[in-house]
Amino acid sequence: MKRLSRTVPSPGDMGTEVIGVPDDAEIELDLRLESVMEGVLVTGTARAPLTGECVRCLEPLQREIAAEFQELFSYPDADERIRVTADPGDDAEEEDTFSLEGDLLDLEPVLRDAVVLALPLQPVCREDCPGLCPECGARLADDPDHRHEQAVDIRWAALQGLAASMRDDGDQDVPRERGDDSQEK
Repeated sequence: MKRLSRTVPSPGDMGTEVIGVPDDAEIELDLRLESVMEGVLVTGTARAPLTGECVRCLEPLQREIAAEFQELFSYPDADERIRVTADPGDDAEEEDTFSLEGDLLDLEPVLRDAVVLALPLQPVCREDCPGLCPECGARLADDPDHRHEQAVDIRWAALQGLAASMRDDGDQDVPRERGDDSQEK
């Protein structure tokens, strides 16, 4: 077994439209390499800075992410043994295996999968972020008492007058429905 700590540059394009690892960022890796029968088992943690924007208020945010991963990198001759014992028509097993190339292993696909899967789906600047006003787009965290006058759509203005007159008249003119026994008794 061997433990390693490395700082590597970001391979780029690690994120979603809303949040991700900047292309010029440094990723800190803490790795544990274990020799096993089939190859080398790599267990590790990747720590990387994140930049993005809050999905509620669109303010920029910065965080740090820690993603854990574990993957087996098989010896080249172990790949041949796996192919012989596996079902010849089973290509899914072959796609999911990583192999050593001499003394080297390519951690980029494993690192990319671990970091992107650990990203928050809906990043927010704070848990109770109120977001933006749907009327004018003002940030509600800056003005918690933000309100608008109830503007009536011009297409519904005539109905507003009808509703007001019905409230003034009371319920006398409203016909009763059949089967309503509560007022007949």
